[in-house]
Amino acid sequence: MNLATLQARFREWLVTGDETDAAAFGDGTTAGLNVYQNNYRVQLMGCLEVSYPLLRRFIGDEAFRAASITHIDAHPPRGWTLDHYGADFADTLRSLYPQNPDLDELAWIEWMLGEAFVAADTEPMAPDALADIDWDHAHLVLSPSLRVRHATTNADDVWIALRDGEAGVESAMLAAAEGLVIWRRDHVSRLRRTDAIETAALLSLVADTGFGSLCETLVGVQGEEAGIQRAGQLLADWLGAGIVTGLSVP
Repeated sequence: MNLATLQARFREWLVTGDETDAAAFGDGTTAGLNVYQNNYRVQLMGCLEVSYPLLRRFIGDEAFRAASITHIDAHPPRGWTLDHYGADFADTLRSLYPQNPDLDELAWIEWMLGEAFVAADTEPMAPDALADIDWDHAHLVLSPSLRVRHATTNADDVWIALRDGEAGVESAMLAAAEGLVIWRRDHVSRLRRTDAIETAALLSLVADTGFGSLCETLVGVQGEEAGIQRAGQLLADWLGAGIVTGLSVP
């Protein structure tokens, strides 16, 4: 057995714990190998605990540990480092708790706030740069830290309460679907809830940054006059907040 094959078999055993894979390393080695598997799992558990401290507090140590074990079994590390391990933990929570969307939304918030913090830096747009813009062909430059998703619960309120050490805030379904937006400004990751129209507008921009496409999206929802007006209002707000950091004209 060459070194590459030996390493592949060892990784397979770490992930599965299968006795057949362990046998490749000789008789009577399982007890010694268990030390490595224990360290492997403890390290991955630690990654999840560091990435999701408020979620852990919210659901309790026992439930968090059970969810972590399920995730580790189904999602072994795929990269050279553990920096991104746990990025899909929200998917595991969604499959484990399909009737509790607050959990995967809370996990999304925790993970994306961290992702926004380490996103690339950008310079804010100068106010005079808005002069003489060809709006029919203009494209909006979004902050690299921007993250957007639909929301069905008040997970943002729960996260804020957990962050601030407040008690008594319970998760609840929203009366209507809204959205969650995360981005970084002034070295601080920001979180806010958006209404359905702003959420749709931001998601459309992620797919197509053209200002004309944004206007079409909003006109389709609110009608021509109200849609164009809302597009201007949202652009002004996004520029002020640092969600949009510039404009470009191809």
